[in-house]
Amino acid sequence: MQPIQTSAQFKWPRATIGDLDAETAARVMAASSDVAMVIDREGVIRDVAVANSDLSLEGFSDIVERRWIDTVTSESRRKVEEMLRDAAENSGARWREINQQSTRGAIPFRYVALDAGRDGKVIALGRDLRGVAALQQRLLNAQQSMERDYVRLRQAESRYRVLFQITSEAVLIVDQATKKIVEANPAAGNVLGVLHGTLLGQSFTRLFHPDARDTALALLSDTSAAIQTEPVRVRLADGRNDYAASASLFRQDNVTHVLVRLLSLKADVPVAEDDAKLKLHRVINRIPDAFVVTDESLGILDANLAFLELAQLASGDAAKGQSLNRFLGRPGIDLAVLSANLREHGWVRNFGTIIRTTYGAQEEVELSGVLVREGGESYIGLVIRTAKREPVVAAEKPRELPRTAEQLTQLVGRVSLREIVGETTDVIERMCIEAALNLTSNNRASAAELLGLSRQSLYSKLNRFGLGNSDPDAGAPD
Repeated sequence: MQPIQTSAQFKWPRATIGDLDAETAARVMAASSDVAMVIDREGVIRDVAVANSDLSLEGFSDIVERRWIDTVTSESRRKVEEMLRDAAENSGARWREINQQSTRGAIPFRYVALDAGRDGKVIALGRDLRGVAALQQRLLNAQQSMERDYVRLRQAESRYRVLFQITSEAVLIVDQATKKIVEANPAAGNVLGVLHGTLLGQSFTRLFHPDARDTALALLSDTSAAIQTEPVRVRLADGRNDYAASASLFRQDNVTHVLVRLLSLKADVPVAEDDAKLKLHRVINRIPDAFVVTDESLGILDANLAFLELAQLASGDAAKGQSLNRFLGRPGIDLAVLSANLREHGWVRNFGTIIRTTYGAQEEVELSGVLVREGGESYIGLVIRTAKREPVVAAEKPRELPRTAEQLTQLVGRVSLREIVGETTDVIERMCIEAALNLTSNNRASAAELLGLSRQSLYSKLNRFGLGNSDPDAGAPD
């Protein structure tokens, strides 16, 4: 037998091992692998040894006198040919993954083929990879479960942040041990007359008048506040005594925190008009469709909770002052058409576009809007809802152009010729890219060559049209 070309060979095999007889060599091969096969120069299996009873039930005794290449799955045949050729040429042995056919389906094996040094025979040693595959599947399932839990946790935290930031009630979170403020919402800053960010790290008792600090400390030390204490009248540091405070205990990361609410005791009754506006604002804030108000240049003035959730923004303050271009519309197309229609007609209905979240995710939406002119100022109100999804069909039909010639001519006068041509060009370009990807089974390098584009240009267009990950194609596994 010729020596295996590896980095860990026996130095003196003849002196230390001697001449092994056939029976001893057979026992060594059978013990060192799950399956051992003796194959002649024609690739026919002449003998098989199976290490355990589980594999003996898979029909390995039936593969004797059959060509090895005929006992494996189709994708493994090329590897078998290469292994037999390398063993015959004694060009070095390496382990290869082979799917061996059995009575109960394909079994993954890791094989190495060795030149037996006699009459062109080859010895193939295989290790059963089902245990490894099962462990890999369990690891994958655990990883996916962790990712799902992480997504749920992030969504819950996002909802908490939104509620914490937009509530009109002053809320403080205090570390019970250090008596320092851990978090404060904007309403707390408004009550105390400071920016809420400056409250972080301050001593909780400094917010109150010296006469009320013992009362404040009692709130933090009350172990019965696990649910919520009754509001206690307190005097703030500036002398105002028209506020009450209540506390609730909770634990996070093995640390006890106190959630403190500052409640106004003012009994001012709003006038009917203010009450009506407050009710309207509450209704708009709770409708399931996203609602946003902008100025004529599309700068966001106000937005409801549904819009904050759709755009994944933490609070209303995070949205105010930003341009709607950051979240809505395909670059250079949709918002230009939307603005032109609003200026010309004063309203739009069921306008299809996309919304981009703070974290880069995209979703198709429909919107209806109105342009309101009041005095010398103009405002735009937009209602945004998720676009209706078409039912999934078994086989995808060839896509057609979304506009007929008659529909395109109806846009004349409402949309500029440049915008009509640009939109139509984008549609055709996207369809051609999708067709090329389908023809090449999503091989982007081949698709780029088919389209006459460089790979970088194709990845740029994939990004532009939202057609998935723009990473270069991964190499095929061995």
